[in-house]
Amino acid sequence: MADIIRKDLKHNFIVNMGDGSFFGFGLGFSSFNTIIPLFVSTMTNSAILIGLIPAIHNVGWEFPQLFTAHRITRLPRFKPYVLLMTIQERVPFLGLAIIALLAPKLGTTVGLLLTFLLLIWQGMGAGMTANAWQNMVNRIIPSDGLATFIGLQSAGSNLLASGGAVIAGYILEKFGSANGNTNGFAICFVITFLLMAISYSLLAMTREPAREEIPEDHSKADFWRKVITIMKNDSSFRWFIISRNAFQFGMMAQAFFIIYAIKELNLSLEASGIMTGLLFITQVAANPILGRISDKWNSSNVLKGGAVCIGLASLIAWLAPSADWFYLVIILSGTATTAFWTIGIAMSLEFGTEEEKPTYVGLSNTLIAPSTILSPLIGGWLADISSFSVTFLTAAVFSIICVIIMQIFVKDRGKRHMTI
Repeated sequence: MADIIRKDLKHNFIVNMGDGSFFGFGLGFSSFNTIIPLFVSTMTNSAILIGLIPAIHNVGWEFPQLFTAHRITRLPRFKPYVLLMTIQERVPFLGLAIIALLAPKLGTTVGLLLTFLLLIWQGMGAGMTANAWQNMVNRIIPSDGLATFIGLQSAGSNLLASGGAVIAGYILEKFGSANGNTNGFAICFVITFLLMAISYSLLAMTREPAREEIPEDHSKADFWRKVITIMKNDSSFRWFIISRNAFQFGMMAQAFFIIYAIKELNLSLEASGIMTGLLFITQVAANPILGRISDKWNSSNVLKGGAVCIGLASLIAWLAPSADWFYLVIILSGTATTAFWTIGIAMSLEFGTEEEKPTYVGLSNTLIAPSTILSPLIGGWLADISSFSVTFLTAAVFSIICVIIMQIFVKDRGKRHMTI
């Protein structure tokens, strides 16, 4: 099996890098943090509805993963399931394009309802795909280069996403995005769909070897008993989950860094745009670097380093005498985000046997979904009832808690040597 994986490694590396890069390119035209919120803002001024957009995407990606684990555990290959499910996270963008074109006729109420239904469909489609996709990648990329590959793929995705976002801004400016004109948004959503179709065709070229042995079939009741057994007996994994939740709460201040710098430290809008670009550049650079360090050293130490980064970012934001310090804050924040997602995914694949990996992957993502949606809400609540400083300090405390838990309770998975 190892020989088969090595034989197809170059091919799989290229087509999956292409898949991730074109997928990211498409998302640049339909960003859940900028473009789609702008589209929704043409139909409503509700900050709550607009703020829900990235949360729906993130929670949609995380929450379903445990519930797909039982189904995919016995699959001889993960690729057919991935190809079927990932359609559900790509087609909704074509639906968004249709809504944007028909917006004047649909009216705001119907337009908003259909938009959020499509966003929920897209998020859940991503979550239904994610567990099988991660396990497929684990089967086609050797474990000693897994974090490096995920980092490189994420870097390619972020790089093209930043380019897509720039082009999208030009499209919205040229074809109109003000006064209820949504033609520019329709063009962006169509481009996203077309780029994701290219991504899909590259993904379909993946060569995944069939399993040599298919695990024994178990009932759903047996599966859930196994879930309970894993959480009860695998203390290292249990603390890993707890540490990831603490890390997520440690990142609660991220959404408020630039807002605070503008309101309290007189950061210019031009500088805020430069910082947004710096965030993209940081993630592009950090993904392959942290992935390689993780493969050469170990994932747990890189995760701890990421938690230290976000803790420092929050403390610097709290103490910063001027807005200039926020360039460092953004670099540290982007590095921490990369560690949480890229290295977190890679490390979750280090637990369990091949048969157990879908269950471990599902648990490691589904069980952090609550903190994903609660952390920014709590951060905003603390800022409202007290100040941004309290939010920053609270985030720093959680980052310290994450490091302590990882250091004391999460078992070191060991040093590995690179082959990629």
